[in-house]
Amino acid sequence: MFKKILIANRGEIALRVIRAAREMGVATVAVHSTADADAMHVRMADESICIGPASSTDSYLSVPAIISACEITGAEAIHPGYGFMSENASFVQALEDHGIAFIGPTAEHIRIMGDKITAKDTMKALGVPCVPGSDGGVPDFETAQALCDDMGFPVIIKATAGGGGRGMKLAKTAEELETAFRTARAEGKAAFGNDEVYIEKYLGTPRHIEVQVFGDGKGRAVHLGERDCSLQRRHQKVFEEAPGPSITPEQRAEIGRTCAEAVARINYAGAGTIEFLYENGEFFFIEMNTRLQVEHPVTEAIFGVDLVREQIRVAAGYDMSFQQEDLQINGHSIEVRLNAEKLPNFTPCPGTITQYHAPGGLGVRMDSALYDGYRIPPYYDSLIGKLIVHGRDRPEALARLHRALGELIIDGIDTTVPLFHALLEEKDIHTGDYTIHWLEKWLETNLGG
Repeated sequence: MFKKILIANRGEIALRVIRAAREMGVATVAVHSTADADAMHVRMADESICIGPASSTDSYLSVPAIISACEITGAEAIHPGYGFMSENASFVQALEDHGIAFIGPTAEHIRIMGDKITAKDTMKALGVPCVPGSDGGVPDFETAQALCDDMGFPVIIKATAGGGGRGMKLAKTAEELETAFRTARAEGKAAFGNDEVYIEKYLGTPRHIEVQVFGDGKGRAVHLGERDCSLQRRHQKVFEEAPGPSITPEQRAEIGRTCAEAVARINYAGAGTIEFLYENGEFFFIEMNTRLQVEHPVTEAIFGVDLVREQIRVAAGYDMSFQQEDLQINGHSIEVRLNAEKLPNFTPCPGTITQYHAPGGLGVRMDSALYDGYRIPPYYDSLIGKLIVHGRDRPEALARLHRALGELIIDGIDTTVPLFHALLEEKDIHTGDYTIHWLEKWLETNLGG
């Protein structure tokens, strides 16, 4: 087992890794920018080291600074959390070149899944169902026009290197195609340095279903059910739950087995998530995230496993501590993402926390790096916490979420907490009757966008 690991991240996910490592008897190193000198992950780690100024480009995204921090502190491995360097194949390769272990998959697997066309082709070859669309990139508008005329509208144009909704444009009709095609290419070039795009059939009323997989890198893998992440704003998830309220046990077993077999065949190591659009009983692959997800706690809650602990074990060369037959669903779990944002426009709202009280009680978990007097810096993502609840069934989980939100106190800044109070008044939330378009429509009607 590693003696010391470095966490190349900040905020609640850095704390999450520190806690798992401490339970395992593994020492931790926190890296931080000058803006995060008083952050909770810096206080909680066994050691800390400043790696640069406030700008993430010069600190959390600086490969030389992070590798230097490992060499100075003697850290043997790096846990990337999510975001920042978690899916950067060049970073993983640089760690390998310096003899530092990466707590995650290989650089090759990150490269394969980081390119959406290669990922789709790989998954199709592994027997994973995919959305109908172009075979690879679409080089020009004329090719796109011919493809869409044959496939039919609506279609969605996606940047090959896209993510987070960037480089993604909908064309409902032939008249909208050219503008959508050229805009997607321009956004892909500006955001990712790559203007290649591909085209898929647009599904009108899908849910967003993702399957959690875990591999040991030696040809063995399991699935840990699915999560429903359909409640999204501008392609960003805000409310996640497991198991999915629309998925039957038979569907879960079938798609889970397909995904586990796929990652086992490529000797995938560590945690991964295979994301699908789900409509009319069919799954359509959209992408694979080769890292821990923000919403991983809901899976941990219903299966009683520690995914971060398992990541560290596998990266150190140990076998997985569970097999497929050990994984049985227990109850229902829901997570809501809490952001420092001002409604109704979701404007980022950094500032000082004047009072913070986390909810507690049976089945309540609060993942956050907040504390009284903490100053939220304006330089990073606005996510400030995740409230996770677990109940015997979905109604109990919803009731527990309502109770926990009522206990939560975050004063000094605006947050998205009122959004979840409002959502819990909606019948569709209680019945689970929603698609990926539901929240956008609700926001337009209730908050004006």
